[in-house]
Amino acid sequence: CVCEKNKRVTDCMLVNGVCQCSSIGSGVTVNCDTLTSKCLLMKAEVKSTKSGRREKPKDAFEDTDGLYDPECENNGVFKAKQCNGTTCWCVNTAGVRRTDKHDTDLKCNQLVRTTWIIVKMKHAERETPLNTESLKKFFKETISRRYMLNGRYIADVTYENPYIFIDLKQNSSDKSAGEVDIADVAYYVEKDVKGDSIFLNNRLNVSIDNEVVQLDKAVAVYYVDEIAPEFSMKSLTPGVIAVIVIVIIAIVAGIVVLVSSNKAARQGGY
Repeated sequence: CVCEKNKRVTDCMLVNGVCQCSSIGSGVTVNCDTLTSKCLLMKAEVKSTKSGRREKPKDAFEDTDGLYDPECENNGVFKAKQCNGTTCWCVNTAGVRRTDKHDTDLKCNQLVRTTWIIVKMKHAERETPLNTESLKKFFKETISRRYMLNGRYIADVTYENPYIFIDLKQNSSDKSAGEVDIADVAYYVEKDVKGDSIFLNNRLNVSIDNEVVQLDKAVAVYYVDEIAPEFSMKSLTPGVIAVIVIVIIAIVAGIVVLVSSNKAARQGGY
């Protein structure tokens, strides 16, 4: 059989009418009638990249934490603690790092739930904006049909020409057994927009009001967890630190100028 919803598999066979395959890199059996978990997909991508079975995606290092070889539970869920050699960090249910990086003694007591995901994309330049209602209808129907997500988890689709925002919200108490996770859906969407679809021979075609719409491959995904992330000042990027330093220097310089001006004014008065 052929796994239409995941091309990163091998050894596919029909079991009771369902196509089941072995996920590359982990050997975990996946059900091709539904989406594969993000953890298994990431593991398969890393394995494929290392083995040379396919060309490494040109945007693989756009986010330094975006692609790593994850540790997955037997059911495909991310383990709360992820490590790369002697460096470890805690992740959320979307596999995104939510703490600073530490040594192997790091404790991750629980896998924190990602309850809100925002997918931000943009379409190519055009003379007139798209019809907002038609755009909302297309993406809501596509997410429900293509990615098999219950419509009640699609919180909103907003359009600010040329940007499109898709809000997915799903609490652990709301999610029923067997339903796809919003983290998996967001990963499939991200790969579709970037032109590296996980589906087999089934590219995402955006057609609104019978007009084909081209999407920019630059897509951003934002994650909101039920517990705030635990980052310290040490985790700030050099660019952010540089901005903070410049602001502090500017404030100090302003104070020095102000004091000097007041001193000169007093001397002039005498």
